Amino acid sequence: MTNDSAQNRSDIFPKLLAGIAVAALLFLATPAHSDPAGASGKPSLQSLSWLAGDWAFVKNGRVINEVWMAPDGGTMLGMSRTVANGRTVEYEFLLLRQDAAGDIFYAAKPSRQAETSFKLIRATATEAVFENPQHDFPQRISYTLKPDGTLLAAIEGQKDGKTRRVEFPYQRKKS
Repeated sequence: MTNDSAQNRSDIFPKLLAGIAVAALLFLATPAHSDPAGASGKPSLQSLSWLAGDWAFVKNGRVINEVWMAPDGGTMLGMSRTVANGRTVEYEFLLLRQDAAGDIFYAAKPSRQAETSFKLIRATATEAVFENPQHDFPQRISYTLKPDGTLLAAIEGQKDGKTRRVEFPYQRKKS
């Protein structure tokens, strides 16, 4: 081996390390690997991943299940079903999506009703609140993960001139 080829190899090593360092920094700076709130300071769908799972409760002989898939592909998909006397009496298809501006929307398509969207107005590590003041009822939908691991979902707003709130105290279903 000549001194020239050894010199060329020693010049390549620092360049190779610099290239790897630049690639790693670019990888870490992409949205999928950055701060969950994103550069806009707004919450990301990933920050709502605590909602994912299979939730249920029973009230007055009605079994209500709500299932949320983990965030992926820019969405969280959910669905709800209410069963009474062995029959599905209500259902709802749900979608959480983040738009280009970074705002998160909750789209709900209940049985026999038109789809409605609610904008995320508040989010913490254990709470998400969505609002649509123009909707008839509800105007607000909230989810709160309690310290004991239960999930309290609620719909609320004005109906017939009165403030109304309906709570859904879910337990995580065992797999």
